[in-house]
Amino acid sequence: MANDMMHDIFSGHTNLSTTERAVSVALGLGIAAAAAQPRPNKLLSLLALVVGVGLAVRGATGHCAVKAASEHL
Repeated sequence: MANDMMHDIFSGHTNLSTTERAVSVALGLGIAAAAAQPRPNKLLSLLALVVGVGLAVRGATGHCAVKAASEHL
């Protein structure tokens, strides 16, 4: 089950340019690092961490599911 999920996340053709990938990784790591700082609102920190990791994975894989879906409209 976990292998299928990992395959679904990291599969798909690359649909991001090199610049888009670099910006996604940089922003994602920056947001995730900021989320790691102690804050009074733990839920907001968790949300920032999830968004940051999502952007970093998007840039690392070069595949954006939202962009792929919008190309089919």
